[in-house]
Amino acid sequence: MTAKKPKEQHKKNGRPSKFGTVDQAQVEKLAKAGWTDKQMADFFDVTEQTWNNWKEAHPDFFESLKDWKAEADHKVERSLYQRALGYEHPDVHISNYQGVITQTELIKRYPPDTTAAIFWLKNRMSREWRDKRDHHHSGPHGGPIETITSTMSAAEAAEAYAETLNDE
Repeated sequence: MTAKKPKEQHKKNGRPSKFGTVDQAQVEKLAKAGWTDKQMADFFDVTEQTWNNWKEAHPDFFESLKDWKAEADHKVERSLYQRALGYEHPDVHISNYQGVITQTELIKRYPPDTTAAIFWLKNRMSREWRDKRDHHHSGPHGGPIETITSTMSAAEAAEAYAETLNDE
C-alpha cells in the first residue's frame, strides 16, 4: 500500500487553464459594454462552466467582474431615469446649401417617456405602482361571507335568498 502524497505534490490532471492567457483589460471592456458571462466565455473560447469556475477560483477576478458589470448597469439605470424625466443635450446641425456648409449649435430636447416612467415606478415604488391589486372580500359590515348549502329547488332558494336581503 502506498502512502498518499502531500497535497502540494499532487499533479493536476487535464488541460492547463486558459485563465492566465485571458486579457483582463479586454474582460473589463466587455463587462462594461454589458456582455453576459456566457457571451464573454464564448468570446474567450471557454465554456460558461469554466468561466464560473474561474470566478470561484479567482476572487479578485470575480470582484472586478462584478464592479465592471455594476458600472454598465448604472449607465443603463441613469439612461432610463433621464428618459423617464426627459432630457436635453448640446448638438451641432450641419447643413449644405448651394455648396456652403454651415454648422449651427443647438440644444436637442427629448420629452419625458411615459413607458420609461412607468417601468421606473413599478420597480422603484412597486407597492404603489404594481399592476396586481389585492382584493378583500367580506360579508355585510366587514363580517364573514355567509354561505347557504341546501337541497331545495331553485324557486325555494330564490325565496330564501330574498328573505336574507330583507333581513338587512
